[in-house]
Amino acid sequence: MEQPINFKRKRARLGAKGRVATPEARAEVRKILDGALEWAGREFLVENLHRVQDAVGFLSARHLAALAAEMKLSQAEVWETATFYHHFSVVKEGENPPPPLTIRVCDSLSCEMAGARELLSALKSGADASQVRVVRAPCVGRCAEAPVVVAGQNPISHATTEAVLRAVESGETRAEIPAGAKGFAEYRAGGGYAIYGEMVAGKRSAEDVIGVLEESGLRGLGGAGFPAGRKWRIVRGTAGRKVVAVNIDEGEPGTFKDRFYLERDPHRFVEGALIASRAAEAEDVYIYLRDEYHGCRMLLERELGILRGELKLELPRIHLRRGAGAYICGEESAMIESIEGKRGEPRLRPPYVAEVGVFGCPTLEHNMETLHWVREILERGAEWFSGSGRNGGRGMRSYSVSGRVRNPGVYWAPAGVTVRELIEEFCGGMAEGEEFYAYLPGGASGGILPASRGDVPLDFGLVQEADGDCFIGSAAVVVLSCRDRARDAALNVMRFFEDESCGQCTPCRVGTAKAVRLMEAEKWDGELLEELCRTMADASICGLGQAAPNPIRCVLKNFAEEVQ
Repeated sequence: MEQPINFKRKRARLGAKGRVATPEARAEVRKILDGALEWAGREFLVENLHRVQDAVGFLSARHLAALAAEMKLSQAEVWETATFYHHFSVVKEGENPPPPLTIRVCDSLSCEMAGARELLSALKSGADASQVRVVRAPCVGRCAEAPVVVAGQNPISHATTEAVLRAVESGETRAEIPAGAKGFAEYRAGGGYAIYGEMVAGKRSAEDVIGVLEESGLRGLGGAGFPAGRKWRIVRGTAGRKVVAVNIDEGEPGTFKDRFYLERDPHRFVEGALIASRAAEAEDVYIYLRDEYHGCRMLLERELGILRGELKLELPRIHLRRGAGAYICGEESAMIESIEGKRGEPRLRPPYVAEVGVFGCPTLEHNMETLHWVREILERGAEWFSGSGRNGGRGMRSYSVSGRVRNPGVYWAPAGVTVRELIEEFCGGMAEGEEFYAYLPGGASGGILPASRGDVPLDFGLVQEADGDCFIGSAAVVVLSCRDRARDAALNVMRFFEDESCGQCTPCRVGTAKAVRLMEAEKWDGELLEELCRTMADASICGLGQAAPNPIRCVLKNFAEEVQ
């Protein structure tokens, strides 16, 4: 028999579905944000998450609910962003908050070679777990000073257990502005902002500036190597409001050149960005700085404030944005997503960021070092830059060299220099008692070559010509000695890729994890690994998944005896 329809009305919901933003939590969040009008926009979500965590020490469920209510966002938007980035400590309901202090032990390749694994174990045993949380961390951009530990916001170079615990006990956990940085007055006295002033006054045209850059052969020094002058011309030719975006999220293991220049001469890249904005007719400049560079952020905040007050020239709006611990944001479109307050996930192409970038505007995106050399090229002429080079390379490059060399560091050398020339002429040779065995020519994703291939010119295209599974990228050169094994180096960087995959596409998310499991075996299944590499390279959305197979293929090809 058919049942009668029950027309009884459901009881009305008494409150909002899900977590409720309490008045107390909303008041606390408003106080933290200091009532500023700017923070209400969606683009400030990552910045506001930082502000709350800086004030409280972590991100609780109640504060996330309150932040969502204050910013008029859904809680899903806030939670998905907060849980994406490594540096946000999200505490769910019922969970205990983390200890007041976090110690991050870098375990990327150069630091692991310098004993980071043992250091991590010792610190976990020696630190007071109720007061200190000790975690492993990806590259913190100080590979020449390995091993490196970041206690709170204070980076400790050549770290030892005793030095780290001493810093914790004495409260040395705050970042400091790098000593010796060239300030605005000194930079201005040395001719700084003169070229930008000429452009503002109409004495130097955008066409002239772009022409010199094209003639110089300057290419994007973040790794992609796209000709800078051509990129400026493309963006200038687009219609509508335009934006310049400066990427200082150098997270590639082995890379630290941007920090090196930023700590010494910050206004040089800023002037490059201003010149670029004038040439491209951009109204805004966004500077995206990785969160690991706390001292650099303090330096930039100070110097940008002085610039706005002292430089009596028309300026674009300059925005400083803080990353939150995500290697993937070194990819231009992922960085743009983060600038907009979202998860740092790469966009599908087309459209390209030169057409649709920050907030949908045509965007001129550059690595910091590319802009660092703009002023000098314009002052000295295109030939000064393009006339250098060795072994078929063109121009000059900044090489970040770390590992088993006597003097690791950043070296300004002719493009096309070989690793043997770098080691002998610039780094003072191999470290005491070490014998050259292998090297990574372009950081974690640039592959691995044996010492017998130490004559490969290190420049765009030339490395790839010598070995199709290698490239120069950001010129992060990590040198291995005979006490290391290429298979261990490849496993280290693949664990890095597994941690840093944004998870958006299956080939990368699952492929990197599967590769780690296969590479941990004493004997590698070469056929299965090659099939996995092919799938990742062909089907991943962005360069992380596409380049992650390079170290695997290099080991199978150049160091087969280690994995059979």
